[in-house]
Amino acid sequence: MQITHLGHACLLVEVADQRVLIDPGTFSSFEDVTDLTAVVVTHQHPDHLDPERTEPLLAANPGARVLMEAQSAEKVAAFGYAARVETLRPGGHVDLGSGGSRVRLTGVGEQHADIHPYVPRVGNTGVVVQAEGEPVLYHPGDALDGEPGAVDLLGVPVSAPWGKVAEAIALVRRLAPAQGIIPIHDGLLNDRGRGMYVQHIGDFGADDGVQVHDLRDAGPTTF
Repeated sequence: MQITHLGHACLLVEVADQRVLIDPGTFSSFEDVTDLTAVVVTHQHPDHLDPERTEPLLAANPGARVLMEAQSAEKVAAFGYAARVETLRPGGHVDLGSGGSRVRLTGVGEQHADIHPYVPRVGNTGVVVQAEGEPVLYHPGDALDGEPGAVDLLGVPVSAPWGKVAEAIALVRRLAPAQGIIPIHDGLLNDRGRGMYVQHIGDFGADDGVQVHDLRDAGPTTF
């Protein structure tokens, strides 16, 4: 499995001959990404789904399946690619490829974390990416209460209007990813603040700490 962090919450996952792009939003750089098998959107907020920039992305990837959380699918109904959108449902499975090149995507959860009483909660369905003989990756989108089962790699939201570092640490401790964490959702932080948050999560995500795979600006990284 190769993972590339393309900014904020956007990950490009290459595994078993499939290429899956997760959460191409406004804070992310994905203009040159091609040869995709699937594009996955966990929820409708613009830092995870940029409807306008998604149009040329999908035009450059005509064979990619487009999987979106239910409300996100409704949000793009007016765009030219709406007919390509499939709904990613909680507990639902989508298989990409076949045989030894099969990748399974599994939807996890239904609701975005609570921001504050003045912003309505929206749908959020995280995604588990798994293939035989490869690490299992969980990208939660913007929710910390999903139940993905045993995972090897966990995308951890580092900072958000709806989150605090104690909750990120609790997520890591609860899911105990076997191979460590990948910091995501970090586009609101300056370098110094980001470093402090990531260190806290790494130091306290388990009794003896948890391995941090910081992929920002690292390019494709193999697990």
